[in-house]
Amino acid sequence: MPGYSAKVGNVELVSLTDGEGAGPPTAVFAASTIEQWREDYPELLDANEMIHPRYGSLAIRSAGKLIVVDTGLNGPDGKLLDEMKEKGVDSSAVDLVVLSHLHPDHVGWNLTDGSPTFPNARYIVSRADYEFWTSPAMAESDHVKGQVLPLKDLNILDLVDGEYNVTDELTTFPTPGHTPGHISLVISSGGEKGFVLADVAHSPAQAHYTDWNPGFDNDPDTAQKTRHAVLDRLEEDGSLVSAGHFPAPGFGRFVRTGGRRVWQGV
Repeated sequence: MPGYSAKVGNVELVSLTDGEGAGPPTAVFAASTIEQWREDYPELLDANEMIHPRYGSLAIRSAGKLIVVDTGLNGPDGKLLDEMKEKGVDSSAVDLVVLSHLHPDHVGWNLTDGSPTFPNARYIVSRADYEFWTSPAMAESDHVKGQVLPLKDLNILDLVDGEYNVTDELTTFPTPGHTPGHISLVISSGGEKGFVLADVAHSPAQAHYTDWNPGFDNDPDTAQKTRHAVLDRLEEDGSLVSAGHFPAPGFGRFVRTGGRRVWQGV
């Protein structure tokens, strides 16, 4: 299974996938046209001109800790736990689960049959996202009731603010817009830089078409500003990026070529 892991200094990243979605690209990105996809990104289209965003998770080994970032959708083709076994990630050895935000496709395996899927882990969530999703208007959502609220009842949930040091090499970084408390992760180790993008961007097409918002951004204006700022930063500093919705394994860099920014997978 070549290509599923990467290193940033002393930090090891293991790409995990819990299936994929399917839909017309213009339904996801209303500002786009099918002609743009055909011309610029034919490799992202299937024979029926659908795109298939990956439900990506990530295992990180840093400073003696095993960390899982996001837990997938746990849908009909959910395979996260099988992927972990195949790639040598022991669910019982996970120390921390970091949730970039609380959309259904990022929390699906938090619990299995009411018990924590990662029985020895604490779960880290930004306070702003937790407060949004547990507000009266949102708390009745099935995924909140089934996969989020029980974490608090079980006393395994830690709410964090701002830039929080998960380890000495791994820090949360607020990237609001997709949801109010969305976070990414900055990796700094051995003089190298990395970044866990989460849902700041959903497709390699947004490297160039950075204004494109997916229909599920909670605050499109803020999401767009965040996306521009983050992608500009990552292009400038050359960080290795882990992008959960990009094609597997989702490792790459944002680089400038031919007068436009592109996603360069590694």
